[in-house]
This record gives sequence, C-alpha cells and structure tokens, in this order.
Amino acid sequence: MGPSGFDDAGAVRSASGKIRLYSTDFFPPVVDDPAAYGAIAAANALSDIWAMGGEPDVVLNLAGFPEEWEEPTLSPIFAAAAKKVQEAGALWVGGHTVRSQEPLFGFAVFGEVEENQLMTNQGARPGDLLYLTKPLGTGSITTSVSRGEASDAVVEEAQRGMAHLNKNAAHAARQVGVKAGTDITGFGLLGHAANLASASGVRLLLRALSLPFYEGAAELAAAGVFSGGSSRGRISLEGRVQVASSVPEWVAGIGFDAETSGGLLLAIPPEQQEAFLKALPEGEVATWVGEVEEGESLVALG
Repeated sequence: MGPSGFDDAGAVRSASGKIRLYSTDFFPPVVDDPAAYGAIAAANALSDIWAMGGEPDVVLNLAGFPEEWEEPTLSPIFAAAAKKVQEAGALWVGGHTVRSQEPLFGFAVFGEVEENQLMTNQGARPGDLLYLTKPLGTGSITTSVSRGEASDAVVEEAQRGMAHLNKNAAHAARQVGVKAGTDITGFGLLGHAANLASASGVRLLLRALSLPFYEGAAELAAAGVFSGGSSRGRISLEGRVQVASSVPEWVAGIGFDAETSGGLLLAIPPEQQEAFLKALPEGEVATWVGEVEEGESLVALG
C-alpha cells in the first residue's frame, strides 16, 4: 500500500482543487491472442483510476517487444488497446517502445476526481458489505494457457472478463458515495483485501461459498494449477490472513493467487446497498462476498 491510501497508484491535489490521479501498469502476455493481450493490458492499467473513484483522461503507452515480433503480431495489440482507451473516454497521447527480449505492454494512466468522491483503501467501516465486481481465477487460467492445458471456451470467457472495463461498476459506486475499495490485481483477492483491512483498521470476513469464479477456474485450481503468485501470497500474507479449516484448499489457492485485470472490491454501507445494485447497468455484475467487522486488522476467509 502506498502512503496515499492506494495499492498501486498515487494522488496529488491540483491547482483547481481537484485530485489528480497517477498510475502505471504493464506486463508480459497472459494469453496467446495478440488482440486480447492488448485489450487486457489496457483494461488493467485503466482500472487503478476507477478504483480511486476517478476518471482516466490521458494515457501514455509503455511497450517492449522482441525484434522478431512484426506487424501481424504488433498491430492487433495496439488496435485492441486503442479501442479500450477510447471506450474509457481517455486520450492516448504518446508513449515509448523499446526492443525487449521479454514482451511487455501497458500504460501510464492519468485521471482526476473531486475530493469528495475519492475512494481509498482507508475508509472501510464495521457493518459495510463487501462486493466484488468480477469473477476470480485468472491466475489458474493464464497459467493453464502457458502450459497449453486450458480449453478454448475457458480461455475465451476469461479473456472477455479481463478485457471488461471497471468503468460502469466504478460509476455505480461513485453515484452512491462509496468511499472505500480497491481493484483486485497483482496482490490477489486476499492481498488487496488485507491492505484494505490494514489501512482501515478493521477485520474483513470473506465468505468462501459466495466467491465467484470464472468457468473452469475451480477445476484447474483443484488440480493444483496456480501461478507463482499463489505461493508467494501465502508467504507474504502470513499473519494477515486467516483461512478456516472448512475452506477448500483450491479456494484458498485462488484467493492468494494474483489476478489479471480483476474487479473492484468495494466496502458498501448497508444503507447504500440497494442504490448501488440499482445503479449498475444491465449486464454488470456485483457479488456479495462478505462484510466488514470490528477487530484486529486482518482478513478471515471462512
């Protein structure tokens, strides 16, 4: 967690009195399809701004590609990313590309938010309800892609989910005045939830039976397919996360694993719950996954 109350970004008050938001994110390919890679990388980078309650307005591209990657591979990456930036309502004003043995693609993203609409990981309060706006399990699915084990149907659904923008969910949260939340990316569900608990000084209770998963993710996880983030998460979160003995091992494994372009985890006061759900456009999903309680700053998965 950064000093400003965000996991992966920063904020500075501008001369106009609004809060300027800054973030950057890039990573190697998580899927084989170039267009899907570009769209997912863009959606992932843009997400940090919505997770802070703001709107992205300007992006700069950051890219590195092997010398042997030529136009038929590169063009779909950039074209799909451009569509996502346009869908977000932001301007792509430039960037920088270098030769790199390992391909990397992403963006530096800039945005803005009114101070009274700022959302941080410091504002969760006992009694708040926890909602998650995308399924989990991308770590297992993308790992299965690298191993050549995932079915086309499983990969295609996950690609659509990862490329889906958090824009509408963030708008609904802002509309009802939600003050606390984060997006679920590299630290995984339990890592980002632990940051929320620590920054807010509360205990988060996550309900294992309520967690949503991408199609095929449960089967892959039950077979032991996780990214390296799962084992790293277990180590780094020791003492900050408690997993009940009744929770299946594969559920905990996904919870500790890194997510790519995951959803928003929002702490919604109960009196705002109905308004939040009504504010979600048709087709947008938000799943109740737990609640905020008084107690030691940790996450309990039960």
